[in-house]
Amino acid sequence: MTDFLEQTERDYEGEHDRPLGTYARIMAVYGGAVATAVAAAALTGRRPPEHVGFMDVALMAACTHKVARLIAKDPVTSPIRAPFTRYEGVSGPAELKETPRNTIGELLGCPFCIAQWAATVYAAGMVFAPQFTRLAGATMTAVAVADWLQLGYAKLIKATD
Repeated sequence: MTDFLEQTERDYEGEHDRPLGTYARIMAVYGGAVATAVAAAALTGRRPPEHVGFMDVALMAACTHKVARLIAKDPVTSPIRAPFTRYEGVSGPAELKETPRNTIGELLGCPFCIAQWAATVYAAGMVFAPQFTRLAGATMTAVAVADWLQLGYAKLIKATD
């Protein structure tokens, strides 16, 4: 079986470096975390919300967006990424460009990848601590909206020059 998996990885990669084994381990960690959350909810009698309304989804989406960019691109969180990435420069207002050194760096530096984890944590929060989760979500959503307003303001100022 090991030979088959190694051959599959080699065939898939071709001349590219695509670490399927590491990706599989990351998926296993994600799946294990979700399974643990589901088991913990069942053991403690927690239930998911009966209904997830549009405003909850909008709050979750904006919060997920901000948290993912905060983790993957923000200069202040670069110490978290530093062991796994290499600094390349600035990529935008208050965002860094980094090159991943390994698969963990690829995950931590990718806001699209981190978004899935952030949304899953938010969903678990809605089961275990909905009031706190909504407050944290509203806070990160306010920060995201403030970012968009800052960018819009800067664009307007530039347009008047």
